[in-house]
Amino acid sequence: MKIYHNPRCSKSRQTLALIKENGVEPNVVLYLDTPPTKTELKSIIKQLNIKPSQLLRKGEKIYKEQFKGKTIAETEWVDIMIEYPKLIERPIVIKDGKAVLGRPPENVLSLL
Repeated sequence: MKIYHNPRCSKSRQTLALIKENGVEPNVVLYLDTPPTKTELKSIIKQLNIKPSQLLRKGEKIYKEQFKGKTIAETEWVDIMIEYPKLIERPIVIKDGKAVLGRPPENVLSLL
């Protein structure tokens, strides 16, 4: 199991704690320090079964200042999230080719 984690995010911390409470020690990826590659991000989006734009944190300052209200192709969002990993919604938990967003943290239970 892998979690794309931001320790400053309460939902991310809660999701990680829930995983550990269920006896799993996941591979923790601090995605702001080590962002996913374009190939990895595309794979994550596919495993989540969502569009790239659905993985965006639209409340972030970067989004509001640079991208809000603009027409941007779904394929372009992947490149934007690679350039600005802060825009990637978190936490993302992956196990056996399946992924969930830990919002709410209980979503992770479907992978345990």
